Amino acid sequence: MRSVAIHAALGALVLTAVLPGGTAPGGLPLPLRDVREAAGAAEAAEAAWAAGIGWGKCPAAEGLPSSAECGSVTVPLDYADPHGEKIRLAVSRRRATGPAPVRRGPLLHNPGGPGADGLDFPLYAAVRGGVWKELNRSYDLVGYAPRGVGRSGPLLCGDPHTVGEAHSGPARSPRVPSERFKRRMRRQAAAFAAECSQRHGARLAHFTTADNARDLDVLRAALRRRKTDFVGTSYGSYLGAVYATLFPDRVGRLVLDSVPDPRPERIWYRNALEQSEAFQRRWRDFTSWVAGHDSVYGLGRTAHTVQRNFDRARDALDRGQPVGWSGSRAGSRQLLRGYLEAGYGDDSWPRLAGALADFREGDPRALAGVAAPGPRGSEQRMNSDSVYRAVPCSEGHWPREWSRWDRDGTALAREAPFQTWENLRANLPCAYWGVRPSRPVDVRTAPGEVPPVLLLASTRDAATPYAGAVETWKRLSGSSLVTERGAGSHGVAGGGACADRHLAAYLLEGRTPGRRADCPAPPAPRPDR
Repeated sequence: MRSVAIHAALGALVLTAVLPGGTAPGGLPLPLRDVREAAGAAEAAEAAWAAGIGWGKCPAAEGLPSSAECGSVTVPLDYADPHGEKIRLAVSRRRATGPAPVRRGPLLHNPGGPGADGLDFPLYAAVRGGVWKELNRSYDLVGYAPRGVGRSGPLLCGDPHTVGEAHSGPARSPRVPSERFKRRMRRQAAAFAAECSQRHGARLAHFTTADNARDLDVLRAALRRRKTDFVGTSYGSYLGAVYATLFPDRVGRLVLDSVPDPRPERIWYRNALEQSEAFQRRWRDFTSWVAGHDSVYGLGRTAHTVQRNFDRARDALDRGQPVGWSGSRAGSRQLLRGYLEAGYGDDSWPRLAGALADFREGDPRALAGVAAPGPRGSEQRMNSDSVYRAVPCSEGHWPREWSRWDRDGTALAREAPFQTWENLRANLPCAYWGVRPSRPVDVRTAPGEVPPVLLLASTRDAATPYAGAVETWKRLSGSSLVTERGAGSHGVAGGGACADRHLAAYLLEGRTPGRRADCPAPPAPRPDR
């Protein structure tokens, strides 16, 4: 699942996304909409099978090498109206490199978000190497941009030229924000939701995880495969779990890596609160590691002292000390956003600690690379932010009363100040969303309904706390859970040798390690300064 402040996804008639109270998007009675969506999904898949994918040279804007090919697949915006508005999903692939006898066909991937573009998946073999290079011998690596993302019918909820305003400003008081801070946050959230509704109206009801799952099955058909082999990371793992629920007969080899809690009552508000707690735990891991290397960084021998040095940097930025590219300035919100990376993997720790140490010694350049890393396409950022809000806000349980958000945020920030208010700010547009949220799919499969599913998780993952993987493992009958004990990696695949062995054995040979298996955490990073 896309992070709280950074740039955290889902045959026969089965459970689908529906609204409480007996109606679904578009005002149709639930049973009728269920039938129409099921029929529309089957019709779209049949058309995609007949059309296939016209692979060709990738657009230069994608930055993919000549070894990659690109194409597109057409899906309905609304599966209950398959002849209505269409979306063209952008698709990419790198063909398998091994001899014909070892080739297994396409391996699809969704990297998470929601709002993340997966078109770079063909690069994994060359850029990341390791297990991905091994898998590419047998599999075509197939990536795609989900609906609303990138070239797949891009969703924009505001003016890209004003996107920076939503990410600017101070965040000096994460424990007890001022009333002025809260009023500004509420105004921004309400304005974002209102403009999104003005631009897209009822279309927003069709950017749900269930719609993404139907798209995944249409992609399967366009690739002319009877079964889907799929790796979903972060939010993409939730998409995979929902796909298994909606299309159990289409599941081939399914990997769910770093898994959100799928319980419908926790999608997405309760999960966001738990995520803030988990990021606080990971932040303490980071500050403790920095304190353990005080001889290198000089930021203090205790986590508390390291925290004080971080707070001093935040205050300095809010007082206007110039840190940024081309004369731009960064405030404490940008710094919090940059240091959120500490919660995603230990490999960032030496760089982040070094930047803070340099700043303390009078050199702001490295900190500028963290807090204000340089210009990013404003349209790309608005697109990512728009999809990140549109999918969760269009499904699940979101309080409409500010008093609930305020009460929960205030209580949580006492124990987890690092990201609580920034997380709340990121999700607050859902309180004002213009379409009535659908009820999430109740993820679960019966014994023998799907082949064994492989789950990968780390016990100190911040973005998708470990309890989510355990809950999903219980709900997908016959699944196998591989756990990195004591690790905090978000996205386990490609990181540790033990987990990668299980991943390769499963995808290449269909072998799982049984119901559960443990792996040691990768070694802690070495200080580098």
